[in-house]
Amino acid sequence: MKALIVDDEPLARTRLARLLDDIDGIETAGEASTGREAIQLTDALNPDIVLLDIRMPEMDGLEAAMHLSQLDSPPAIIFTTAYNEHALAAFEANAVDYLLKPIRRERLADALARARRINRAQLLDINQQEGSEESAHARTHISANIGGNLQLVSIEDVIYFQAEQKYVTVRHLGGQLLIDDPLKSLEAEFSDRFLRVHRNSLVAMQSVQGLERIPGGRYEIYFRTIDDRLEVSRRLATAVRRRLKGVGQV
Repeated sequence: MKALIVDDEPLARTRLARLLDDIDGIETAGEASTGREAIQLTDALNPDIVLLDIRMPEMDGLEAAMHLSQLDSPPAIIFTTAYNEHALAAFEANAVDYLLKPIRRERLADALARARRINRAQLLDINQQEGSEESAHARTHISANIGGNLQLVSIEDVIYFQAEQKYVTVRHLGGQLLIDDPLKSLEAEFSDRFLRVHRNSLVAMQSVQGLERIPGGRYEIYFRTIDDRLEVSRRLATAVRRRLKGVGQV
């Protein structure tokens, strides 16, 4: 089996690679220092197992695992962590393998033997339970499986989300992406930067140029970088105007 090592600490990666060398049937496919790099190398190397650190800059291990779970054939995930016992219970409850640092060879071999794939629902539950210790964090990127490969879009580049039937269109600076996340869960996850303006639309407040009154007493939102316009529902108009005014957008 091929294993990808992901940790932002070079010494930790080196130690894991040495431990893997002593375990029969395991080959180190590569190393990554961030969650985003892990996704890129998973696409390129197709590892069977990803040894994934949780606390990393740019994109942490929980988010990386959530994106990887969308692949047609996702790798098995083994988290490496320094979490306390209370947080580790969340992993055990969801039958996810983890290694508590400092990692011992015997424990690593056992985890590799029991490695299993994790689904997105399990990861969401883990993220929520982790949030009982400290605020559950929002993703830094949105992803979609396009032709067997993951396409990542930074949340900083997302202009709005718009729901249509069972999919949500992610309109971003480079175009658009279709995802199946419910709009309600996106609203909860990104409530600090996105504002609901209609039952089917959330807009990034930093991307809003202003509001324009249109015939019929309604309003439309227009944006700084694209020509798209979104209608604001009558029910939400007052709240939208107040919120945008509060952040200096209107």
